[in-house]
Amino acid sequence: MSRAPASVAISARTGRAAVALVAAAVAAVDLAAKAVSEVRLADSTVDLGLIQLQLAYNPGVAFSMGDRLPVWVIVAATAAISVGFAVYAWLRAPRAGWVERVAGGAVIGGAVANVVDRARDGVVTDYLHTGWWPTFNLADTFLVMGCIAIALVHARPGQVADEVREEPAQVDPVTPDTKDP
Repeated sequence: MSRAPASVAISARTGRAAVALVAAAVAAVDLAAKAVSEVRLADSTVDLGLIQLQLAYNPGVAFSMGDRLPVWVIVAATAAISVGFAVYAWLRAPRAGWVERVAGGAVIGGAVANVVDRARDGVVTDYLHTGWWPTFNLADTFLVMGCIAIALVHARPGQVADEVREEPAQVDPVTPDTKDP
């Protein structure tokens, strides 16, 4: 059994570390924004023009679907989906390009932040309000934008253009091949 070259192992670790770091940063930023929103927006709204900062709580999932389901069902289902995507990203990261790695980390971080938020009190804290779209949060934004980026990367014709490719073995042109045909 042959071992992978050291550069492939380093690339795998680097790719996975990049996904994990992006996921951790996204989750931290979103959970911090939710905590600040709960304190600062408890009895007020901030109008920023196109978007307003307005506190809301979502007992369901996207667009409040499933809001009558028991909390444990929603937490279990969203956690399972998050784990499934994390496994996919773990396996894909060594071959993925930087766009896909960042996007994968954004999806995982957003999903984990919403699961953690819901597990605390049964609802997800939302604070970004447009008036023409359901109120949402940064985790939702990272999740959706990450999924769109991954879909666009994979929609390119041929192989994934951003994908990291293994270098072909180098052949020494001076040394003749001594094998008999």
